[in-house]
Amino acid sequence: MYTTGEKPGKGEYYCTKCGQNVTLDDNTDTLPPCPKCSNTTYRK
Repeated sequence: MYTTGEKPGKGEYYCTKCGQNVTLDDNTDTLPPCPKCSNTTYRK
């Protein structure tokens, strides 16, 4: 499980609440709150 504010690395992350996809393009990118529902936890 990944949380908003973490820098988990490049890849596709999916909101655990609504399934919204967030793509991080760089290892220094920080996970934002879900753009669709504002949830703060993700799975890869």
